[in-house]
Amino acid sequence: MSVSTVRPDVYAQVQHFYARQMQALDAGRFADYANTFTEDGTFQHSPGAQPAVGRAGIVAELERFHERFADDPVQRRHWFNHVALEPLPDGSLSSTVYALIVTVRPGGTPKIGPSCVVHDVLEITEEGVLTRSRLVTHDQEAA
Repeated sequence: MSVSTVRPDVYAQVQHFYARQMQALDAGRFADYANTFTEDGTFQHSPGAQPAVGRAGIVAELERFHERFADDPVQRRHWFNHVALEPLPDGSLSSTVYALIVTVRPGGTPKIGPSCVVHDVLEITEEGVLTRSRLVTHDQEAA
């Protein structure tokens, strides 16, 4: 198998980026999360849904999605692993990541699901990493 590689420092930078990005999402800091996307970035996280476009659109979509948890003391944690990066001709990176979402309620047992694959295009800028596009596919939809 022939695979292009990225420098170890770029790989580490992307892993750190994902850690900060997912911590913002899990803490409900939707504006901070949206600011990890390019100005015109796209975000599609649910099967069949239209992608949210732009930072304001991403915040609106996350607020809409999380309304279902308004009266539910749930904590969700997004666990990203097996990050595979491929350089693209325009200098950006194609990123494929396995993701598990862990859900726990007070006094409850953590539940894992859904299991997803995250398909990103990332831009490395002077300021750091930004997501140009994100498509999340759910394993239960593919089976």
